This record gives sequence, structure tokens and C-alpha cells, in this order.
Amino acid sequence: MRQWILPEYVEDILPAEAWRTEMMRRRVMDLLWVHGYELVGPPLLEYVESLLSGSGGDTNLRMFKVVDQLSGRMMGLRADMTPQVARIDAHLLNRKGITRLCYAGSVLHTLPSGLTRTREPLQIGAELYGHSGLESDLEVQRLMLKSLAIAGIAGIHLDLGHVAVFRGLVKGAGIPAELEAELFGVLQAKDTDALRALCAGLSREVDTHAREAVLWRPELYGGVEVIEEARHSLPDYPEIRTALDELETVGDELGPVVDTLAFDLADLRGYHYHSGMVFAAYAGNSPNAIALGGRYDEVGKVFGRARPATGFSMDLRELSGLVQPDIYPRGILAPYVKSDKMLQKRIDQLRNEGEIVVVELPGHEPDRDMFNCDRKLVFEGGAWVTAKI
Repeated sequence: MRQWILPEYVEDILPAEAWRTEMMRRRVMDLLWVHGYELVGPPLLEYVESLLSGSGGDTNLRMFKVVDQLSGRMMGLRADMTPQVARIDAHLLNRKGITRLCYAGSVLHTLPSGLTRTREPLQIGAELYGHSGLESDLEVQRLMLKSLAIAGIAGIHLDLGHVAVFRGLVKGAGIPAELEAELFGVLQAKDTDALRALCAGLSREVDTHAREAVLWRPELYGGVEVIEEARHSLPDYPEIRTALDELETVGDELGPVVDTLAFDLADLRGYHYHSGMVFAAYAGNSPNAIALGGRYDEVGKVFGRARPATGFSMDLRELSGLVQPDIYPRGILAPYVKSDKMLQKRIDQLRNEGEIVVVELPGHEPDRDMFNCDRKLVFEGGAWVTAKI
């Protein structure tokens, strides 16, 4: 066995992809910056308890764990940066008003989330804290769509969902907690046979309309007609009514700026983590969402400071595989001339202008074709000028 072989779903990023991904990161970060989002850099490694706080039960299975040699405590390699950013907002910044934060960095997963996905995504995202209204949901969703556009992604399909629909149904119908967990599992799996069996076993105290509504939920996916269908097929509980109103408003606002939009009222992604509207963006032939987000007002409680919050994140490595590769930039070949101040000044000038200048070291003249240069510096008329190779 070759010792240098990497683990499954872990790979090196070679120059062309690394450059393309880095260009994406810079463009998205510049966009977030001009929208007032401040950059933070959480550590790759923390105590497990901190990383699991408010992050939902599935994070524990996705996280690599190691023993800290200094304290003897269990530490985890982050699988998601959002809980870390929530901790920074709650404990380190501790601001009273609205806080906008952004981040970019690698996360690690014990298992890939899809057959074609890496276990080391390059996560980039933005979070808005301190505002509970629909305005902040719209700001974050628009920002996600702008980020995808500036990264070169076209043909966006947007799915909108709302966890309050299911929560309102469970609460209003008086469904017990143990049955709620079972219903959540079969709804996520969209297992209609298991769903019918569970609903048949609901006690007579559960409202008949609510029982029928649970059975109907997997069918509530599609265009704006789904909202009207939900108003007729679901009980008129306050939480459900509010959620449908919010979805309709956001759909009206974002429908014109995406290629297609759908409402998925059976989407329970992050049910134990999110508290309101959730959204996912798709593009091309990828079966996976290329960007995810939603409202998670409950996360701050575990850090001792409840804060309304909404945000989005995406994997730059996956995005880079969806765009047409840019032509890798060509450079300028410069000769190695010892103590030539005029040459060095010209090289510095070109580099300050954004040009790639590669100095040809002595003895490597036969390798110049590998330097990806289409021009060279030559001394003509008393000055160093560029000429085509």
C-alpha cells in the first residue's frame, strides 16, 4: 500500500481549481464586506461540548474527535462554523443591537454528505443576529443569491420551507413528544406507508383535521399554488397561518430574481436546529443543494444569551465544480540578472499592477514551458519591456 494515498473523499486541490476557488472566495467576501458583514475566524478545534451546543443531534455523528493532550478532554474538529459564530456573537462581541458576521474556512465531516462530495468542504457564509423580522430573512436570502451570482452560478432554483408549519401542527394537535420524533423521521424520509401507519395509531383525542393534515404534508411541494392548498388542507392554527404568510411574502419578493422557485412544506431539514423559514438553492445537474440557510433563533439560548438569528452557508469547492473554468492566468518570464535594480524595479511595477512575473532561475532554462508564461521581459532601448514569447 502506498503511504501517500489520501483517505476516501479527501483530496488535494491542484493549482487550477485552487486558483478558481480562491477567486470565488475573494469575490464573495468582498460582497459580504460591502454589505456590512464583519469577518470572524473561529478555531478549527474546540471542546466537543462547545461545538455541539445548539447544533442539532446529527453534528455529533459528523464530527471527528481527538483527545486534548493538555487537558485530557475530548476535542472536536468543527463540522459546521455556524454554532461557532453564534458563540462569538453571544460571548465575545456581546452587542445589544444587530450584528452581521461572515466567515470562510474548512470544515471536516466523518462521512460525505453525498456520493460526489468531499469530507473537507470549504464553507463560506454569513449570519445576521439581533433581528427577528422577515426583513432580515429577506436580506440574508438576497445576499445568498447575490453570492451565487458573483461566484458565476446561473440557473438558480430556490426552495422555501418553514419548520413552524410542522411545529404548529404538532402543538395544535397535541401530538405527544415521542410520536413527534417518529413523525419527523418518516416525513424526512417521505415514507408515506409508514406515515399512514403512524397516523392510524394516533389517539382519538387528536383532531381528525390534524391527522389528515399530517398525511397531506408530503404532497405540499410546488409553486405558489401550494400556499393556497396548504391554507385549505392544514388546520388554521396561528403558527401555521403566520408561516404561510411569511412564505408567500418571500416568494413574491424573490420569485422574480431566481429562475424557478418552489415551496416545500415537507422540508424538515434542521428541524431541531432551525426555528423559522429555511431555504435551499440548487443549480445545474447537481442533486445536492449548493447553498443552505434559515432562521435559528433558539441557538443563542445554549450560550446563555438568546438572540434572533438567520444566515446561510455554501461550499466553495462544490461551487467551483459547477462553473465554466476560467482560463488560468498567464505570466511574464523575467531573466535572472544579479543586482540589476532597473530590472527589479520593473518586476515590482508589474506585480503591483497584478501581473504574474516568474523569475527564471539559473540552470532551468529548459523548463520555461512549465512556467505558464506567454510574455517575457527583454532589455531594449535602455529599458526592460515585455515581448511575446
